[in-house]
Order: sequence, then structure tokens, then C-alpha cells
Amino acid sequence: MSYKIILDSCGELPKDLKNDPRFERVPLTLIVGDIYEKLDDESFNQREFLDAVASCPTCPKSACPSPERYMQSYQTDADHVYAVALSSKLSGSYNSAVLGKNLYHEKFGAKDICVVDSKSASCGQTQILYKIVEWEEAGFSFDEITKKIEEYVKGLHTYFVLENLETLRKNGRLSAVKAFVASTLNIKPVMGADQGTIIQLGQGLGMKKALAKMVEYAIKDAVDTEKKAAMISHCNNPQAAESVKEQLEEKAKFARIQIMDTGGISSMYANDGGVILTI
Repeated sequence: MSYKIILDSCGELPKDLKNDPRFERVPLTLIVGDIYEKLDDESFNQREFLDAVASCPTCPKSACPSPERYMQSYQTDADHVYAVALSSKLSGSYNSAVLGKNLYHEKFGAKDICVVDSKSASCGQTQILYKIVEWEEAGFSFDEITKKIEEYVKGLHTYFVLENLETLRKNGRLSAVKAFVASTLNIKPVMGADQGTIIQLGQGLGMKKALAKMVEYAIKDAVDTEKKAAMISHCNNPQAAESVKEQLEEKAKFARIQIMDTGGISSMYANDGGVILTI
């Protein structure tokens, strides 16, 4: 059976998959005050976006794709269609994808379409994409795969460390006083996701120590790492991403460790220097 997997543009699509017709990225729109508004597509310029965010006093925002845009992506000859959206706690993209599925069924009739709330973002969505490919290629049925996705999402762990706390401050997740103290003392929060909701796990004095703490949390939570992939996304911080990879390799054996640069929406969440880890 043929299949198609759709990611909203918060998910990272590796370079070797970008021209593969089985995969499609549906772009959200990035908005920074009244100085920047662009689709998060192949034209995204990370440096231009980060400069706009740094110069704007208000928090960057995103607008999710319309249900009609998702419906267009579902119009394919593939037998099975999967749409993997960033956490519904962070964006309306998941709800829009569900509405697009309903519109498709009303207009075109029955089709196997599964819309996935990743309860993660960025490389967490990429992890789900790879698992769907694995299960499709192994010959599992659509119903079997949808059940496997549910279980997989429950066990997917997401962590991140922010070099720059300004976006957290601007969107009200960090008080001005706490942001000032953290910046002055060089304290970096270690963050995680609890079923799609962002939580703080701990903190480290400086980026190096915070990343080491992140790896500690990840290894503690991980089970059967030899069968799992670790994926690292970074926003303009390849050295930090390589450091995380090296620390993971020292502490456990993984089936694969992959590093990717963030696209537009994940750059908005991670901000300049941020590192995201999913296992």
C-alpha cells in the first residue's frame, strides 16, 4: 500500500527526504510585530528571522495553515495519509489538520487519513515520521499503525535548552525579573514536555552545564536505547548539538543519532542558540 506523510513546518524534514514525493511540509506563517511576516517554507532565512526577533519588542507569533490547505495535501493517490502536527498545546495546527480531514471526507468521500498530535515539536515530529515509514515498509495495516502511533507518542521524550530567554520573557512564560537574573548569572533553564505542555526540569549555570543536565535527564528517562534514535535540532548552534551527540554516545548506545538545523517555527521556539533533543 502506498502512503504519504505530511509535517507542518515545525517538523524538520531531513535534506535526503525533501524531494521524496512521499513527504510534504505544510507551512505555517511566521509573524514578528509589523516588520516580518512570511511563510515558513523553503525560502526561510534563519538569520533574517532571528535578527527580526531580536529587534522587535513583542513576541514572535505564528499562524497555522488553513483547513483548506491541509485538505489540498490530502488529495493524493496514496492509500494511507498521515499528518503529524506540532503539539496542540502550542498551536492550532493540529485542529486545522483535523478540520481539513473532515472537509476532505465531505468533498471526496472515504480515505484513510490519520492526524497525529505529536505532543512535541521539531525533531519530535521527525521521529514520528520515521516510525511511520518503518511500520509502513514492514507491512502493517493502517489501523495497526494508528494504534502504534498512539503508543509511540506516549513514550516520546522531548527536552530543550535555551541560550536566549527573550522569547520566553516576551510571551509571558518568564518574568522580567527572572529573565534578568537568569541572563545576568548566565543560568540556562532545562525544559521538557509533559504531554505537549512545556515544563522546566531544572537549570544549569551556563550552556555547557545545562546541556549536560539535559543529557542526564534524557538518559535517565530512556529505555532500550539500542532500539531508539536520538534526534537533535539546533538553532544556529552546531557546536552545542555536536556536544550533545558526543555526550549521548558516551553514556548509551543508540540505533542512530541525527543532528538537524531548525526550520522557521522551531527556530521561533528555540530562539538563537537553542538546542532540542528527542528520544
